[in-house]
Amino acid sequence: MSSDPWGRVDETGTVYVRTADGEQVVGSWQAGSPEEALAYFERKYEGLVVEIGLLEKRVQTTDLSAKDAQVAIDHIREQVDAHHAVGDLQALRERLDKLVATVESRREERKQQRAKQSDEARKAKEDLVTEAEQLAQSDQWRAAGERLRALVDIWKGLPRLDRKSDDELWHRFSHARSAFSKRRKAHFAQLDAQREDARRVKERLVSEAEALSGSTDWGPTAARYRELMAEWKAAGRAQREHEDDLWNRFRGAQDVFFAARSSVFAERDAEQTENLKLKEELAEEAEKLLPIGDLKAARAAFRSINERWEAIGHVPRDARPKVEGRMHAVERAIQESEEAEWRRTNPEARARAAGLTGQLQGAVDKLKGQIEQARAQGNSARADKLERELEGRQALLDQALKGLQEFGG
Repeated sequence: MSSDPWGRVDETGTVYVRTADGEQVVGSWQAGSPEEALAYFERKYEGLVVEIGLLEKRVQTTDLSAKDAQVAIDHIREQVDAHHAVGDLQALRERLDKLVATVESRREERKQQRAKQSDEARKAKEDLVTEAEQLAQSDQWRAAGERLRALVDIWKGLPRLDRKSDDELWHRFSHARSAFSKRRKAHFAQLDAQREDARRVKERLVSEAEALSGSTDWGPTAARYRELMAEWKAAGRAQREHEDDLWNRFRGAQDVFFAARSSVFAERDAEQTENLKLKEELAEEAEKLLPIGDLKAARAAFRSINERWEAIGHVPRDARPKVEGRMHAVERAIQESEEAEWRRTNPEARARAAGLTGQLQGAVDKLKGQIEQARAQGNSARADKLERELEGRQALLDQALKGLQEFGG
């Protein structure tokens, strides 16, 4: 009989393995010595050790699924439980139990990871749906359309959720895209209609502009062209293939009219510039009449100058106020001299001025007497009040005396 710490072979060739539950029959060996029998079954044990070691490595270093790992563990456990090897079978069972725990832990980790990925995917898809529903209301047709197409690509790259949730979110996402497409289609259909209306309006404006291009009624026609331009801007844009051609015709008609008007106005400007020179000379001649000495002679000279002034045509509009202002200044000086002469030679006005001056002088003298009396009586308050009244009367008197002097007395 032969034995080692984990097994033995009896005299009949039966091989046993020692376990915590007692000896278990491993098998029968008749082909050789008992030592060879033990060595054979020990090699089978080593094979199980190697197989478990490989499985442990696969579980730790590869993405072996929990299901496949459990199948492999069960297969090895069947061999261990069958007691067809000599060695520490309990140690193998403990390693297998530990491996089962590792697989379960990995299974739970992957479950949690999948749950996390699913939550992240759900959140990402909900965010995509929310953004798509916001974009569905946008009027930024190009940018929103491009963004919606990008969202579809992002959606395709995300993991699928459970069928119900995925279908519900996709339905909202798809509905938002459809709503945007429908609004965009309606917008551009309306835009096409508006552009067709604009084309018809601009065709009419071009026809009128071309009809007016030969007009020589400069003011009203220029005003009408301004109105046509306002109507053109208000009409909006026509289709691209029509807009440029219509504008070129419209602008060309205006250019013909305004070029002709500019030519005529250039001749007019030259004439008005010459007129300005003549009127400036007359203004200078009129200014030499100042200051007024001989009123009668100045009046006659200004009348002659003014007759020649009226015979001259228009001057440039921007120069008119200055040159006319110079003539008006001379005219006002003559009028003021005439008014002063009239006041000086008007006996009734002189009498009224003298009477008013006398009244004011009497009032001033009376106030002065009252002030002296109040001071003598020690009534300072009354004296101060009378002096303020005196200042006002004195100012009126000074003004009246000045007016009286204009009458020569």
